Amino acid sequence: MKKKIMSILLLVMILFSTACTKYVKEDNKTVTYEKTGQMLTSNILCKPVNEELYNFYNEHNDSLETKLEDLPTCQDFKPNDLGYKSLWETILIKPIAWLILKLGQLVGNYGISVMIMSLIIRALMIPLSKKSMSQSENMKKAQPEIAKIEKKYANKNDNESMMAKSQETMMVYKKYNINPVSGCLTAFIQLPLFFAFLEAINRVPAIFEGELFGMNLGMTPLVGLSHSNYIYIALIILIIVSTYISFKFSMSSQTDSGAAGQMKFMMMFMLIMISVASLSLPTAIALYWVVNNLFAIIQNMIIKKSSERRK
Repeated sequence: MKKKIMSILLLVMILFSTACTKYVKEDNKTVTYEKTGQMLTSNILCKPVNEELYNFYNEHNDSLETKLEDLPTCQDFKPNDLGYKSLWETILIKPIAWLILKLGQLVGNYGISVMIMSLIIRALMIPLSKKSMSQSENMKKAQPEIAKIEKKYANKNDNESMMAKSQETMMVYKKYNINPVSGCLTAFIQLPLFFAFLEAINRVPAIFEGELFGMNLGMTPLVGLSHSNYIYIALIILIIVSTYISFKFSMSSQTDSGAAGQMKFMMMFMLIMISVASLSLPTAIALYWVVNNLFAIIQNMIIKKSSERRK
């Protein structure tokens, strides 16, 4: 089992260390498109359509991974363009980028396309999410018995006691149908999809050229507010509130006071970090984040109510 977990960890590390978003730098500083606050991606998948943005990229053409003249237009982009660079890019990033573009052309707005794709990916993850939440509920039921075992062996560190503790804990896991590894495997499957989606958004300039609800999809709330576009205040509030409620659902499965305390600290820390980061998130990514959180909240509410009915 340990070997399998290590193999999965190694695979995830390889995936995450290749084909990541790269940014154009000058004098060791990331180049930013001042009009929107968007950082200039050097490994874009297709040409910008907007003339002003195209010219801005053209000024840094030598710093791009693929020269502008060698890139396809975003409208004509296909998953097999630009050749093979990494497994993660080939099987996830390019296909997701292509789907976002095609869907955006179909509905006439890339912002709506990003939100629909977010819902589709979350829907595909429902079986895994249900299993993960079911495991959390089972863990909640098993917590009193696990706490007794922890107390029983609190001051015993010899090998015999440790083996007995491990066996008794595994018996409790078996009793409540808990698989300690399943939660990790669920995260390993979800994380590559999550990051690939963000990569796909970051590397398609056409997505950042559109508008939705009066907001430029490439503009950050900080720049939007500096232009007196106060709708970005609503976007920031949505990010913070949806993140907070989503974290609260994660905490609800913790009954142990120590674990709950750690979760509360982590929640507040992450909430502060995300609140600060939300100021510099391009609108397209912020919309994805909000829709993703709202889907998770509704899904958790439904699963929780379904679980309560079965009791």
